[in-house]
Amino acid sequence: MPAEAIVTLVIGAVIIAAAALALTRVIIHLAATSQTLGALDGGVQVIVDKTATVPSTVASVNASLAPVRAFADSI
Repeated sequence: MPAEAIVTLVIGAVIIAAAALALTRVIIHLAATSQTLGALDGGVQVIVDKTATVPSTVASVNASLAPVRAFADSI
């Protein structure tokens, strides 16, 4: 086998190894990002739960305040 062919194969192997290493690093970074987004999603869900509206409670409170409103309207 000519020397040029061996050099070409070695250079090709180095390029492929570098690309494989770069892709492995990308996979590791994407996995870390996925974990961070999972934690962020959990935190956002807690905020959504704590700031949710309370329509069933509002109706009950309005019913309890009906006499106060009637008195205020009579003044």
